[in-house]
Amino acid sequence: MDYEQFRHFADSWGLVYLFSVFVIMALFIWRPGSSAQYRHAARIAVDASEDGPNPPKTETKE
Repeated sequence: MDYEQFRHFADSWGLVYLFSVFVIMALFIWRPGSSAQYRHAARIAVDASEDGPNPPKTETKE
C-alpha cells in the first residue's frame, strides 16, 4: 500500500469511521433515562462531604 492508496483510504473510510463514532457517542449520551446520572455526576463536587459524594437520587414522577 503506497501513500496515495493510504491517503484515499483514510479520506473516505476514516471519515465514515469518525462520523459513526460521533453518532454512537451522541446516542449514548442522550439515551433515555441518563439525565439523572449526569445530574448526579455534575453535583458530585458541590455536594461532596467528608464521607464522600451523595448517592444518586432517583426522580419519581407523580
